[in-house]
Amino acid sequence: MSEWDGKSRGTLLGYKIFIFCIRKLGIRAAYVVLYFVASYYFLFLKKSNQSIFYYFRNRLNYSFLKSKIMVFRSYYTFGQTIIDKMAISAGLRNKFTYEFDGEEILFKLLAEKKGGVLISAHIGNFEIAEHFFGEIDLNCQINLVTTDNEHSVIKEYLESVSTKSKIKFIIVKNDLSHIYDINNALSNNELICFTGDRYFEGVKCLSAPLLGEEANFPAGPFLIASRLQVPVVFVYVMKEANLHYHLVATEANTKHRDEKGLLNAYIESVESILKKYPLQWFNYFDFWNKF
Repeated sequence: MSEWDGKSRGTLLGYKIFIFCIRKLGIRAAYVVLYFVASYYFLFLKKSNQSIFYYFRNRLNYSFLKSKIMVFRSYYTFGQTIIDKMAISAGLRNKFTYEFDGEEILFKLLAEKKGGVLISAHIGNFEIAEHFFGEIDLNCQINLVTTDNEHSVIKEYLESVSTKSKIKFIIVKNDLSHIYDINNALSNNELICFTGDRYFEGVKCLSAPLLGEEANFPAGPFLIASRLQVPVVFVYVMKEANLHYHLVATEANTKHRDEKGLLNAYIESVESILKKYPLQWFNYFDFWNKF
């Protein structure tokens, strides 16, 4: 099945080792240690290897050999984004540079004082966005709509070694009380952020082709965003070389109450990003329901 189980891989010891390397030896030293971790994933994680290989071989049409190489590079790039997130959260923001395409869209969104919806994906490193938004005086509050399925011991450790995040979390609940939290945030001219590319078993989904093959997407973000009288913006934070990040924001131009049209616009934007950053597709599960 192509639904995601809500949990990311990683152990508490692994995070502690990387935090030690980042603090004592530097970010690039942590990247060196990452080669061993990426090699382990490449050699032993059969299911995720199968899924990410399918992405490169069948959806991007790379050769067999190139697809195999890209699987390893994908794990390594993903690990780099995790290290970067830990480094920035630990106070090393000054080690990174950024560029921003579309900041005027976000300024306009806030100037209208109606709040707004951001939709991102599990590509790039959106979780560090708040650290860059402050650099352009985007004085806003981001509310990330998410589940709460990560291992609590890892969450507690990362919170203990990180600077306090300004991002607030709205936890998706079975009683739908998160809808009230979303409305309250919007009434305070705050931003609501969804990811639109992972869904869970039993949750309503929408189907549409991504990279030429039908896939399922969670219906919630597109149903909610298409019905709110606020702007909708697709936002991604993409990793580049030399500790540099590229933030991209584009406004969705779709009709009110047209969730399918919004989904199609979202897919078009995701495909345009993947064309430039093919290694930063970080959905390591059977996304296209092929296995």
